[in-house]
Amino acid sequence: MEKAAIIKMIFTDACFGKNTPYTPVWMMRQAGRYLPEYMRVRQKAGNFLSLCQTPELAAEVTLQPVEILNADAAILFSDILVAPLEMGMELQFVKDEGPQFSKPLACEDDLSSLDINRAFDNLKYVYETIKITRSKLPHDKALIGFCGAPWTLATYMVEGKGTKTYSKVKKLLYANPRFLHALLSKVTEVLKLYMEEQIKSGANAVQIFDSWASAMEESAFFEFSWRYIKELCAYLKSRYPHVPIIVFPKGISGYLDKIDGDFDVFGVDWSTPIELAKEKLGSRYVLQGNMEPARLYDKKAIDAGVEHIINVMQNRRHIFNLGHGILPDISVENAKYFINLVHEKTKI
Repeated sequence: MEKAAIIKMIFTDACFGKNTPYTPVWMMRQAGRYLPEYMRVRQKAGNFLSLCQTPELAAEVTLQPVEILNADAAILFSDILVAPLEMGMELQFVKDEGPQFSKPLACEDDLSSLDINRAFDNLKYVYETIKITRSKLPHDKALIGFCGAPWTLATYMVEGKGTKTYSKVKKLLYANPRFLHALLSKVTEVLKLYMEEQIKSGANAVQIFDSWASAMEESAFFEFSWRYIKELCAYLKSRYPHVPIIVFPKGISGYLDKIDGDFDVFGVDWSTPIELAKEKLGSRYVLQGNMEPARLYDKKAIDAGVEHIINVMQNRRHIFNLGHGILPDISVENAKYFINLVHEKTKI
């Protein structure tokens, strides 16, 4: 797509802090289980990973929230863990338990077996999904590519699955930081190539998810997480300055004073007061978020949540979103209500 077409998108304009006719809105995990249409496609694919790896079907579910809800952006349907999968790790999604790596990383030999070039080549199904989606998406709607932040991916790769204690990866952090930095550096190199190819394939913006940013104390966060996010952002911005970069480090409201980097939009999670984010970051970055996802269970709660955020942000330097992913048992009617309400309430 030509740059001129990208500039006309309300979503990308908002990412760069430009005035827009209304505040754009989308939702994290918006292509998901709350949509009956998504569930039918997933059943056709057989399982979640097969759906991610089948470009035609992944593109179909990527488009659904734009077609059904009128969201202002589509976000690529994939998973953050396809990157370590294609580096050479064995991944499976276990029912009621989530993603698991059968052989978590534990030593130097494990790290040396991971292949950067293999990952780049094997992720072609993601690039093809983006190409198909962008060809079918209305020109005024943006397509967001994404990846997991190096720290979040490394945590999965060391722990082997979701964790509440982070004991294995935090043991490395304090007892063997050299190994953890080596892992983070290797993952970052993969993500540079991966995100660059997403942009080349047609992504109009990219988001970096650091879902487990809150696992660390402040000094550790900036050394083992934020450092690598900044490196990834700097790499992409130096090559694609016209492509907005969104960062979403979840649960770090206490660290906002020290946030800096070459990105455009800071995603605010629901536990961080939007007033605080505006005070600390609003003059330097566009803010995205941060309505509590559970508010979508009730229309009066949606009304109050939207009204509060509008009052704080005053329709300026802001993109509406939830403060985390939409929950799987939210009604489609309420999701539509949220999108329409934002459009109506913020219209100039």
